[in-house]
Amino acid sequence: MSHYPHLLGPGRIGSLELRNRIIMSGMGSNFAEADGTCSERIQAYYEARAAGGAGLLIMGVGSIAYPAGTAEPFQVGLSDDRFIPGLKALTERVHRHGAKIAIQLQHAGKTAVRDLAEGRELWVPSMPSAVKSNMMNSLTPEELGCFISSAKGLAGKPAIRVMGKADIAQMVEWFAAAAERAQRAGFDGVEIHAAHSYIIAGFLSPYYNKRDDEYGGCLENRARLLIEVLHETRRRVGPDFAIWLRLDACELGLEGGISLDDAKAVARLATAAGAQAISVSAYAAFTTGTAFTEAPLVHQPAGFLAWAAAIRQVVDVPVITAGRLEPEVAERAIAEGQCDFVAMARKLLADPELPNKLMRGDPKAIRPCIYCYVCVSQIFVNERVKCAVNPFTGHEFEAVISPAAVPRHIAVVGGGPAGMEAARVATLRGHKVTLIERSNRLGGTLFFAALAYPENGALLDNLVHQVKALPIEVRLNTEATPELLRQLGVDQVLVGNGARRDAPDIPGAKQKHVWSGDELRRLMTGDRADEIAREKLSLTQRAMMKAGSLSGVTDSADALKTLSKLWMPLGKRVVIIGGGLVGLELAEFLLERGRQVTVLEPGTHLGRELSIVRRWRVLDNLEQHQVAMLTQVHIDSIGTKDVSFRQGDGPLQQLAADSVVLALGAGPDSRLADSLSACDVPISRIGDCGEMGYIEGALRSGTHAALAL
Repeated sequence: MSHYPHLLGPGRIGSLELRNRIIMSGMGSNFAEADGTCSERIQAYYEARAAGGAGLLIMGVGSIAYPAGTAEPFQVGLSDDRFIPGLKALTERVHRHGAKIAIQLQHAGKTAVRDLAEGRELWVPSMPSAVKSNMMNSLTPEELGCFISSAKGLAGKPAIRVMGKADIAQMVEWFAAAAERAQRAGFDGVEIHAAHSYIIAGFLSPYYNKRDDEYGGCLENRARLLIEVLHETRRRVGPDFAIWLRLDACELGLEGGISLDDAKAVARLATAAGAQAISVSAYAAFTTGTAFTEAPLVHQPAGFLAWAAAIRQVVDVPVITAGRLEPEVAERAIAEGQCDFVAMARKLLADPELPNKLMRGDPKAIRPCIYCYVCVSQIFVNERVKCAVNPFTGHEFEAVISPAAVPRHIAVVGGGPAGMEAARVATLRGHKVTLIERSNRLGGTLFFAALAYPENGALLDNLVHQVKALPIEVRLNTEATPELLRQLGVDQVLVGNGARRDAPDIPGAKQKHVWSGDELRRLMTGDRADEIAREKLSLTQRAMMKAGSLSGVTDSADALKTLSKLWMPLGKRVVIIGGGLVGLELAEFLLERGRQVTVLEPGTHLGRELSIVRRWRVLDNLEQHQVAMLTQVHIDSIGTKDVSFRQGDGPLQQLAADSVVLALGAGPDSRLADSLSACDVPISRIGDCGEMGYIEGALRSGTHAALAL
């Protein structure tokens, strides 16, 4: 019997019957071609999610007036019959697997940044107010150079067109004609995008809509465009084609924006006009980068569920909600009538097989989203979407786990994310795999990363689960040597022993109160901790370390339970030298453990290795806690109770410090791979020992190496 009878049970939207209640939410992917057509990349991407068991896929942001009104450089077009062949091929591939597919109909209105970049007019309900935002402050020069809202080639102010009556009629026609093309292309329904500040949402919002005609003012007037779109679309596609809309439950951070009461009233008007479901979302004014993770890409678990439940009470059609809903929460929400369907976007990027794995009763096998925002950050810089934990996302058309032509015996050295993923993929291809790990647990630096950012823990547990579920010989507490590899008789070796972290050449860096990130990790996790303890700790401190370390803890869940007792040899005032990914996440971790933290970064920008959206969140959190973060810092020396430094060309300064953590100096480490070359079999480096790439790079390199065997 299924543990998710409601989530995995059938459902219906109008006459559209769905095999379960899991919907792939509409999400921009940049997987179409440069001319808006659908070729192999995007077709294979959606087919993989259909084969994975979702009941309904919603193809994101189909442009009704392509290229006008677009927000992405590789957006799907629906404005002409020339788009139908590619779309039809896509729907046929989805239908082969028993899934249904709809397409989201969208005109981006004031956020049609491709119009801005290419010199077309922005269509708006009324002249928008200027908005101040700090979103650009933390971007690197390289990111700013290709940031999606940069108006390349545009001289002077952007051209803005306040829509007249003829323009409104044209907009209605664009939506209806696009729906009719979608029907001819084999789609099972359309989702009218009336959220996220796009054109219909702009009319619905009392903040953005300042019109004084029949399309502005009271709510019924502001909803007039939406109602006309629904009526005309239904007239064009007939009674049996499914039509619903995506709706903002509220606009956060906008005084006088859409409220929940507005959303409930619009939902009632829309269903009376024929909308057969309401997909609940939300939007936030992007005055800060972190606002993006309040809405529409919510970071808070089940962030939209309460709003969906409120709207569900006032309509008699199904309600769909997204917003970081874990399967257990989704099951309960449907059972309790808070919503009828659950939409997932990031989760199905991370693992297209999520529905199938739930149906098989193996939820631990689901590759989790770690909410690192690598996916959506790609959109901001005009790149195709990718997923940090699933290297196959967007590459389904070219990367396939297929049987090896000649199965061989592969040794994987290093049980971190690169090694575990390489072992998993190689085994699935039919190779015999021996995984050799020096410490007493799998995970490598990912185990420590899970302490700093708990979402990483779910990934660690998933990787360990998948390794244990396969016939992989795992040898813990084992040093890899040429003699061992010869004894095993392996045919090829993949080395993933992690990065080399050399202490920077700073006077005073060898003192006992100065720690590298790697030393802290080893001390707290029990990875050869005695070597560090003998050098740097007193007898009393060693006893405290043994009483409060994570030695013997096997998974991230147990680690997090033990975290409150975790002892660290750090004083109250901690200076972190290095403001990259490691330094900033360590700063967050130490803040939660009551330390006063200062970050000193030699370079010009903080958090370069973090995705743009994740970086916004981390920097905002540290700023909210008044953490001083200085860039362009040259460290002069580390004293017994302070750090001497200069910022830029400024004077020498002293900063009080009880402890100093060196979070820089990491680089690829070829030493182990070089030493193993004596075994006379091919050796390849994966993960950070080959090229610094952190979690994303580790999984990608491990996958690619296993596919190349």
